[in-house]
Amino acid sequence: MAESLNVQGSSRKEKYESLLPQIMALVEGETDRIANISNIVAALRFGLGFFWVGVYFVRGEELVLGPFQGPVACTRIGKGKGVCGYSFSIGKTVIVKDVEQFPGHIACSSLSKSEIVVPVFNKAGQMEMVLDVDSEELSDFDEVDQHYLEQLAHLIGKL
Repeated sequence: MAESLNVQGSSRKEKYESLLPQIMALVEGETDRIANISNIVAALRFGLGFFWVGVYFVRGEELVLGPFQGPVACTRIGKGKGVCGYSFSIGKTVIVKDVEQFPGHIACSSLSKSEIVVPVFNKAGQMEMVLDVDSEELSDFDEVDQHYLEQLAHLIGKL
C-alpha cells in the first residue's frame, strides 16, 4: 500500500533514492501493466507529496487519461495542447515553473501551479504515454525531478 512506503531523507533527491527501489519491489513479479502503473502513481503521489500524479496513454494524435492519483483530471488532450500535449509532440521532458505562464496551458485544476511531464517509451522506442506530475507550489520541479522521473519512465516503459 502507498501509505506504508517508507521515504526517508530531507531532500527531494534522498526521497527519490529511497522511493525508487521500493517502487521496483512493488511491481516485481506483477504482470498486469495497469496494476503496476496504478501503484507507481500512488507511490509517487504519497511518497513525495505531489498534488497530482498520473499517466496519459498515446491514442493516435491525442492522449487519453490513464491511472492517476489526485483530483479529477482532463480525459483527452490533443497533441501539442497544454504541457502534456507539448511533451507528446516533442518527445522530451517538459518542466514548467509556472503553469499560468505556459502558452495554451490546460487548467484541469486551478490549484496546480507547476508541472513536469515525462514521455514514456516502450522497448521498441515508441512513445506510449506521458507521466504527468503537478504541484501546488510554483517552481517545484527541477533537474533532480527530471533525472529520477525519467528513470521511473524507463521502468514503466519496460513493464
